[in-house]
Amino acid sequence: MEDKMWSECEGPEMSLVCLTDFQAHAREQLSKSTRDFIEGGADDSITRDDNIAAFKRIRLRPRYLRDVSEVDTRTTIQGEEISAPICIAPTGFHCLVWPDGEMSTARAAQAAGICYITSTFASCSLEDIVIAAPEGLRWFQLYVHPDLQLNKQLIQRVESLGFKALVITLDTPVCGNRRHDIRNQLRRNLTLTDLQSPKKIDALTEVVAAVKGKIEVYLDGGVRTGNDVLKALALGAKCIFLGRPILWGLACKGEHGVKEVLNILTNEFHTSMALTGCRSVAEINRNLVQFSRL
Repeated sequence: MEDKMWSECEGPEMSLVCLTDFQAHAREQLSKSTRDFIEGGADDSITRDDNIAAFKRIRLRPRYLRDVSEVDTRTTIQGEEISAPICIAPTGFHCLVWPDGEMSTARAAQAAGICYITSTFASCSLEDIVIAAPEGLRWFQLYVHPDLQLNKQLIQRVESLGFKALVITLDTPVCGNRRHDIRNQLRRNLTLTDLQSPKKIDALTEVVAAVKGKIEVYLDGGVRTGNDVLKALALGAKCIFLGRPILWGLACKGEHGVKEVLNILTNEFHTSMALTGCRSVAEINRNLVQFSRL
């Protein structure tokens, strides 16, 4: 099934060279309710749109006459090496956009050498996800349930399956008012965990300053280019996590589409590093960015 659907999307007419190309094609592939579920935000979608716009207000400072013949995108998160600071955020119900769902996502993450955070609302069983990508770096996103015993059982289960970290959601005491889902009569327990609350890059420097280097800081929301990745790292993020773009890739070409999305963003990030004179992730710092006047 996966090979068939992927081959139908191939060909000269399918020149997908950036993440917005995947977005446009995914819109054509998906039903209206699924498309609205992925693309829609809460209420007026102000936070969703601001997350993207915030990156555009930042400009990079190019640096010249530096030897960038070798640029290394590798870094670590929680002591684990990843091929680039570009990982997969927890989003639910991947089977809505591709038959193999989270299993395809996990395989793509493993092949790319990056981390995949599995959502509490995954549409594949945790066991099947692990079987699909047994060597992958996997974390688990947890919605804390009022029944503490249920939380304990779930945590023990994911620990036994080799998940390396818990990502605990704190900002959704209630579900956001997702108008498109209501109009489409989509069940209200479908939740995309990275799409509902403010995580703008504007707040990143405040968070980084507040933690004073004691913990790693990650960012998701609004990342669409390799430049965005570099900007986030320059402002103190250790890594960025992708939500919607992963689902676009999955909708277009399944596992192969996710691989392409990750590869495009990593190549763009590599180019951004070279143009700003950074030979390693460790050389990325606040001096590389400037905020445009508003």
